[in-house]
Amino acid sequence: MSREPLFRSLVALALVASTAASGCDRSSEPKPGAPAPKPEVVKVALSERSSRPEAPRVVAVGDLHGDLDMARRVFRKAGAIDEKDTWIGGTLVLVQTGDAVDRGDDDRKILDLLEKLRVQAKAAGGELIAMAGNHELMNAAHDFRYVTPGGLAAFADLDPHTGKPDDVEPNARGRAIAFSPGGAYALKLADHPVIVRVGDTVFVHGGVLPKHVTMGIDVINDGTRDWLLGKAPHPPEGVLADDGPVWTRLYSDGSPADATCEKLARTLESLSAKRLVMGHTVQKGGINSVCDGKAWRIDVGLSRYYGGPVQALEIRGGAATVLKE
Repeated sequence: MSREPLFRSLVALALVASTAASGCDRSSEPKPGAPAPKPEVVKVALSERSSRPEAPRVVAVGDLHGDLDMARRVFRKAGAIDEKDTWIGGTLVLVQTGDAVDRGDDDRKILDLLEKLRVQAKAAGGELIAMAGNHELMNAAHDFRYVTPGGLAAFADLDPHTGKPDDVEPNARGRAIAFSPGGAYALKLADHPVIVRVGDTVFVHGGVLPKHVTMGIDVINDGTRDWLLGKAPHPPEGVLADDGPVWTRLYSDGSPADATCEKLARTLESLSAKRLVMGHTVQKGGINSVCDGKAWRIDVGLSRYYGGPVQALEIRGGAATVLKE
């Protein structure tokens, strides 16, 4: 074979190979209209401050809003206390998802009860986790729009000259002193996490979004705690925003869209959890779940302000069950 025919043959073979390779490359590209690949989920480690190990039995209670009688009733239904308000729950982990205050006259008594039970539960090998809701943090910021006259009067015994809060009315000064960062009741609230995981369940007042995971659960909890202790001038940026963990209603208002449920699924996967339990938005039909059981809404309007039923959510053996009086 002469060199010219050989050269032509080699060129032809090269063109065929090039075309084949080009075709392979095109076939590996996503087809027009195909869904974009899902972002990789990065697992996030939580400190002991933001996480607890699996417990034999966990019961979650929603918003109490200043109603001591209903608080006692739901705690008894949970098997946490007796008729004398003494802890009988043993190793039970009882989670109250925030908004224990405002809208009712008994919020000081409820906070005192929560603190007493926290100590008793720890001594018995259990735990009471009282969480920070938007109303607790509003009080720390002297936003008393939802405080009743009785709720203001309950703190009138505090010295109105201590701290000299000048951004509130005279009848609110005692409460302002109590809840101002570094004040007696702000110090109690400093032990209330914003977000906490117990076993494979995440608890929060409003909701947990991917942005909160990116920000850092420990950062949110520690920064809010430092603010309430009076060690920081303000809580972490975004905590009090409309889409912050104590304010968002993304999962609790109505029926979430599929995209929202997918967002929740990725969030839970990053936190090594199976479900999110939240309060904040009154569920007129009682405790319920959405997003294939990944989101549980437990604010039933328990207080006399709303007139809701006595209900709590029990998590035992990996299953969630609604407790009713």
